[in-house]
Amino acid sequence: MAQETTLILLKPDCVSRGINGEVLKRLEDEGFRIRGCKMIQLTDELLKEHYSHIADKPFFPDVASFMKSKPVIAVAISGENIISHVRDLLGPTDSKIAPKGTIRGDFGTDKMTNVVHASDSPEAAAVELKRFFKEGEIFSY
Repeated sequence: MAQETTLILLKPDCVSRGINGEVLKRLEDEGFRIRGCKMIQLTDELLKEHYSHIADKPFFPDVASFMKSKPVIAVAISGENIISHVRDLLGPTDSKIAPKGTIRGDFGTDKMTNVVHASDSPEAAAVELKRFFKEGEIFSY
């Protein structure tokens, strides 16, 4: 089994509803370790970089507006095969079809207000972690 570190963003709906602790508890209950955590306010520049794959889509302004509406909590979290495991715990991106028992199924509303962003591959995780955490902000213990 591969030890991996990935990025989790607790989205504005998660932060505003005060369910950050519940989401992190579910991740920690799986044996994952938080290695970095900080609350940040996203900027237009950061959002265009993070969502470059959809920045030219007509719905991107709505995504950017939502993601800037409140601070987010960026979390670097590690564990064995964490990237695929976390995505299973989250459920599908569209919370309306996410099964109960998954994080999005229990707390999400739709495709945008779906509580959490998670990296979808080791390559994406490496890029996203560097985007949200400076050197020295992710810890080993």
